[in-house]
Amino acid sequence: MQRFTALITAALLSAGLMSATAHAQEANAQASGNADVEAAAQAQNFSDAQLEKFADASKEIAAISQDYTQQLQEAEGQQAQQDVRTEANQKMVEAVQQSGLEVETFNAIGQAIQQNPDMMKRVQEMAQS
Repeated sequence: MQRFTALITAALLSAGLMSATAHAQEANAQASGNADVEAAAQAQNFSDAQLEKFADASKEIAAISQDYTQQLQEAEGQQAQQDVRTEANQKMVEAVQQSGLEVETFNAIGQAIQQNPDMMKRVQEMAQS
């Protein structure tokens, strides 16, 4: 259970990086990005299929995060660190998209499970099976 919680935490932290990257690319979305994600999380009921995709993507993102954390620690200089972050973010976005979810949906589910212990439990069960 603790391992999964750590996995979800890593995924959500990584998703935050992805969200920041996506919002930085869209100047208008940057100002309202977090509010939009929170509103979407509260307004949507996610299907089991979406939650399973979230669980799968979270596992992949946690692995990517772990790999790139090591590279980030070894990077020398600010530009090298930024290059590692950029590459890691791209890999995380790809992992989410390959799971069949949009980044925005992934982030909304992440917000929703933080606010809903029952949903968190469902996702944990899906990830363990």
